[in-house]
Amino acid sequence: MKNRLMEKQHNSGKLSRWGSFWRLPIVWLITGAIGIILADSIFRTLADQAEAIGSLLITLAEGFIVIMVYKLTMKYLARRSTPELPIQRAGVEAGLGLLLGILFILVSTFIIVAAGGYSLHWAGAADMGSVLLPSIVSAIGAAIVEELIFRGLMFQAIHKWGGQWLALAVTSLFFGVAHLGNTGSTLWSGFAITIEAGVLLGAAFLWRRNLWFAMGLHFGWNALEGLLGIPVSGHITPGLYSVKVNGSALLTGGEFGLEGSIVPVVISLMIAIPMLISAARNRAPLGNR
Repeated sequence: MKNRLMEKQHNSGKLSRWGSFWRLPIVWLITGAIGIILADSIFRTLADQAEAIGSLLITLAEGFIVIMVYKLTMKYLARRSTPELPIQRAGVEAGLGLLLGILFILVSTFIIVAAGGYSLHWAGAADMGSVLLPSIVSAIGAAIVEELIFRGLMFQAIHKWGGQWLALAVTSLFFGVAHLGNTGSTLWSGFAITIEAGVLLGAAFLWRRNLWFAMGLHFGWNALEGLLGIPVSGHITPGLYSVKVNGSALLTGGEFGLEGSIVPVVISLMIAIPMLISAARNRAPLGNR
């Protein structure tokens, strides 16, 4: 009887240690990220092989699947709820983010055009459907997957270790580094992405405590760039306009596109700083731990 009790206690201790292992932030961060990346690879391949509406439907299905991977990772490994992805007001938050992302790109582009860096000409031969759908599909996939990994898993794992400001700094840096392999990237473009995307999207998440808002901002940003015919982080897609680039790469972003310009860096800071000030005043905990 005593041996059985000791064996039961021993097995219980092993299960407890195993459970503690899966609750380590680095473990659920890596596990969740691998799951999301694998799902993204599969669905992206399928979307690339499909045409028009089929590609959009596959991408929307991917969005649902990777969000479920994120939620299951948080529920069963991190053992926490996901108040950052509430069903209530999801459309409102995503819509507000979308408007901010569009405004951010419109203002940045207008300033560069006014400074003589871009000349935009309507591509009359462009088929609206063949331009609109690819831009939307690409932007949806990137917005959902990247926000779940960077502002979802990574941000909150680091937040658990060292607080929100360390999480903001580290995720912003990693976001910039992740874009260094793109076409036309330089050390400057990596720094620019760190500030204008990493800091801005991180600030948006901290301000709203909501991943839908960050996804909407990210989507509006990328989709509008693609529709304007401007390279999105070095990726060139057909747009509704043909863009002629003139002058310094510091102004235009060069081959990397708008995100390599000093203009959106400055504007992003003008948007992010008030968000961060508001987030600093917000004493509500980030997530439910």
